Amino acid sequence: MKKIIKNKFVLLTLAATIFLSTTAFKNDFFEIAKQIEIFTTLFKELNMNYVDDTNPGDLMDTAIKSMLADLDPYTNFMNEQDVEAARINNTGDYTGIGARVKTHKDKLVILEPYKDYPADKAGLKAGDEIIKVGNTLIEDYKDTSGDLLKGTAGSKVEITYKRQGKAATATIERAEVEIKAVPHFSMIGGNTGYIVLSRFNRKAHAETDYALRDLKAQGAKKIILDLRGNPGGLLNEAIKIVNLFVPKGQLVVTTKSKVKKYNKTYYTQAEPIDTEIPLVVLIDGSSASASEIVSGSLQDLDRAVIVGSRSFGKGLVQRPKRLTYGTQVKITISRYYTPSGRCIQSLDYWNRNEKGEAVRVKQENYNEFKTKNGRKVFDGGGVFPDVAFEASKNSTITNAILSNDLVFNFATNYYYKNNVTNINDVKLGNADFLSFKNFLKSNNFSFKTETEKALYKAFETATKEELNDNIENDFNTLISNLNNSKNDVIDENKTFLLELLTEEIVKRYVYREGLYEYYKIHDPKIKKATEILGKESAYFGYLK
Repeated sequence: MKKIIKNKFVLLTLAATIFLSTTAFKNDFFEIAKQIEIFTTLFKELNMNYVDDTNPGDLMDTAIKSMLADLDPYTNFMNEQDVEAARINNTGDYTGIGARVKTHKDKLVILEPYKDYPADKAGLKAGDEIIKVGNTLIEDYKDTSGDLLKGTAGSKVEITYKRQGKAATATIERAEVEIKAVPHFSMIGGNTGYIVLSRFNRKAHAETDYALRDLKAQGAKKIILDLRGNPGGLLNEAIKIVNLFVPKGQLVVTTKSKVKKYNKTYYTQAEPIDTEIPLVVLIDGSSASASEIVSGSLQDLDRAVIVGSRSFGKGLVQRPKRLTYGTQVKITISRYYTPSGRCIQSLDYWNRNEKGEAVRVKQENYNEFKTKNGRKVFDGGGVFPDVAFEASKNSTITNAILSNDLVFNFATNYYYKNNVTNINDVKLGNADFLSFKNFLKSNNFSFKTETEKALYKAFETATKEELNDNIENDFNTLISNLNNSKNDVIDENKTFLLELLTEEIVKRYVYREGLYEYYKIHDPKIKKATEILGKESAYFGYLK
């Protein structure tokens, strides 16, 4: 009798669970269907009845982007062009002129010609402004103008460009372009190998594996892995790269999601190349995603000393989902956790401030974790280096300078005004920094801080209420003081800005390949890494 009652209870519980979960699913489905129907009818009525002509594609694009903007910056809708760009980023292969290009409304600016590729062979240089491709003026082209440079390998295209205000033409024969994940590896001194890993595409592991084996064959007894500026990429490639230095079967990263199938634990699957070779990993504020998985896991496992400045702090994993008409949506599906159990996500996209901005996790809210050897590490703020260098003191202003192409344009002017025969002679100092500040002024660089915006808004309100007479002088004084403060901030970032300028200038003379050779002699982080690796007691001291 008891067995029958027990079985009935189990059946009732199971039935209730199924009913509740089915009901929840139906409710979710009904809500989704309801909202889609509302949107569809609104979209139809708007396009049929609005007083002026509307563009359905533009309206839908705005609607989708506005919806996704409430989530995180990595959940994105991708049109056909975006999908192709993502493919190129993941594979590292495409057909074109072989240059990094920035699109403007009326021109295409060559940011960096790749050495020995078509654009370089045709004589194009960084800073050249393409205004016409074939018979098409860039300013008249309504679609993505960068696509005009693409085409089949061997096909030719004539371009018209401006250099320092003077027009010229060039004919370029398109070719297959390979963007390497490891653009440089070489020896520093007699026994230290240096590997630059710039992206985590499908070739990242294979190229890093090759570089490591080659350097060991050359006599490398120590390795510096440079992940600075690496924005990340494919998760599996990051795991394989960690596997080069740690044993098979080692936990590298765990992903956690509300969807069960995305809850995964990733272990190394292959035999490593070298589990003992001393290793230093360089990171900075632009090292993100897969770069943080590599640096964070190697730190947690006490397998490498991390040098540089705090990483970006992404902590999220995305997966593309195919939609109709060749489009895709890239969705954040999970968070990732390093072997110690920490998630290094630094921005909270789900609890925003009053302006709708993601807020940085406060240091007092960081949680403590332990590495394999018991060292303290923390979550919430990116990967913090074992040997820390100071980063930009005010990223808001430095980012504004960069986004206005002022570092790039200054470097262009420097290149055409200075005949450098030995790249090691490029050592920017006080005079160069003063020239750069004057360059900012001559280009009317202006950047309104949030403080300024608030003051202007308050003064505008006071003017409307006719209360401005007695506060105008004080207002002008405050604005003047703020401008002085902004100048002070630029001065505080002198070291950081000079590094950016130096990098951009050096590339003009010796391409990116030569920049890494320049780094090996002049870069303070590489010097510090070499110093750490040069003393066994110092190296292992950081890992204890």
